[in-house]
Amino acid sequence: MFLVFLTILTSVDAWAQRTIVSGTVVCGETGNVIASASVTAAGVAVVTNDDGLFTLKTDTAVEAVTVSHVGYRSRRVSLKDGQLENLTVKLVPTSVQLSEVLVMADNPRELVMAAIRKIPQNYSRQPQLYNCFYRETAMKRQHYICVSEGVVDMYKTSYQQGTGRDRVAIRKGRRLLSPKRNDTLSVKVMGGPVASVQLDLVKNTDFLLNADDLDCYDLKMETPTSIGDRQQFVVSIRPRVTMDYALYFGKLYIDQETQAFTRAELSLDMSDREKATRLMLVRKPTGVRFRPKELSLLVDYRFVDGVTLISYVRTTFRFNCDWKRRLFATSFTACCEMAVTSSTDHDVQPIRGRESFDQRDAFFDRVDYFRDPAFWQDYNIIEPTESLDKAIDKLIKKYD
Repeated sequence: MFLVFLTILTSVDAWAQRTIVSGTVVCGETGNVIASASVTAAGVAVVTNDDGLFTLKTDTAVEAVTVSHVGYRSRRVSLKDGQLENLTVKLVPTSVQLSEVLVMADNPRELVMAAIRKIPQNYSRQPQLYNCFYRETAMKRQHYICVSEGVVDMYKTSYQQGTGRDRVAIRKGRRLLSPKRNDTLSVKVMGGPVASVQLDLVKNTDFLLNADDLDCYDLKMETPTSIGDRQQFVVSIRPRVTMDYALYFGKLYIDQETQAFTRAELSLDMSDREKATRLMLVRKPTGVRFRPKELSLLVDYRFVDGVTLISYVRTTFRFNCDWKRRLFATSFTACCEMAVTSSTDHDVQPIRGRESFDQRDAFFDRVDYFRDPAFWQDYNIIEPTESLDKAIDKLIKKYD
């Protein structure tokens, strides 16, 4: 569960040691920053924040970093000149031509079904342990009221199995809340650290990627693109029938060479507010009216040494809450994201017992307030955006 406290906020102190590489990723043609770009080096990965910023920490020597994003050519930046910080990495947009061998434009459903059949060979056949950075935030109107973040481990069995034994465990975390009483509203919406298990739609095929669910959608081939240097088919989906639960609009990205799912962008159909509420809302206070506005999901995978691994999961909720005696509704935005920073299949042990984070738990309830300036040590994080950074500073001052 993702517990949204509409009052609090958390703060980030990035402290690192060993090798640190930092910079900004921008579009080489427009100069606009590129959010959620993948930055990798020496087996470690991070993603850029909404301001295009990244910081990558590793305990090994780094000769180069590789940066990639959907629709751009990947770029390998050499660090041999010794410059490690304040880099500006420019990515060039790329156009992609479909291979004559794999043209399936007339039958996108066949392409998607072929990708489903190839899941066992395209994804890990061994248990994997992922080290991840996790953050969740809540905003009331335009200001942050809650931030929680931490380091989590994620255990996944082989992709030839289901998600029944997949688990997440919190290794360290911290939180901060707005001290204003009128900011406070306790609401539970779907999400939280377990979203990386539940929303791994390639492994959890009950979510979307099965013949019965796909029958509910119209599928259409869109203009192909690339992720890094790998060409991608793009298949859009939209509801074609009415069900007793809300369906999704979105796009599926499929690697042209391997036919592996590499990215999913989904947004919940909000045309029926009651159906959307049933999916999004877990719990609310008596007397509060919950009005859903948006639920969007982003799931990214990364091609590593011939295997496709999950790399990033993000969920964004937008909703209004009002009270019967109040004239105007209040808008809220909640977001949770998890970025895989490293993974291993060597001597992997399952996460068991008290270590495991339960889907009924709220991350916020399981972590402490931030006080330790060396909190992050050599862990990799997603840099806070400028607006979040400023909000954190303000909240910390109110507590001091």
